[in-house]
Amino acid sequence: MSDPRIISVELDEATILRRNADIEQERRVAIFDLIEDNVFKPLRDMGDGYAGPYRLKLSVTEGRLIWDISREDGSPQETLILGLGRFQRPVREYFAICDSYYQAIRKATASEIETIDMARRGVHNAAAELLIERLEGKIEIDFPTARRLFTLICVLHIKQ
Repeated sequence: MSDPRIISVELDEATILRRNADIEQERRVAIFDLIEDNVFKPLRDMGDGYAGPYRLKLSVTEGRLIWDISREDGSPQETLILGLGRFQRPVREYFAICDSYYQAIRKATASEIETIDMARRGVHNAAAELLIERLEGKIEIDFPTARRLFTLICVLHIKQ
């Protein structure tokens, strides 16, 4: 029976060097939402017909995003390595707009917050589309899954 979804997400704790309350909340929400509803289907034929569910561990090493994918029982499925060069700008833009958003929710008007939030969603959506494109032929994901995974990729980029 096919069950192409993620049931567990782990971020490499060694990769995340700084956290604040806003980032922790983003991480928690992204992981919760991702596990609740996602489409995740590795496309490499492993020869035994296994089609999910999957456990996912994400880490960043030397400018590469490492996707350690395992089966429900924890046995390895595959490791996928994605270069992060094309994500540098979207991650930078997302951090900048998120910083503006977090500052705005503390002191701006509702209209100003809404404007910044719309811009934040636009950057997030574009990055999700890029992730879908980069995973083409490797892993099939839907748009909401791509958005949540991009959030987690951003969390892994925090270095200060």
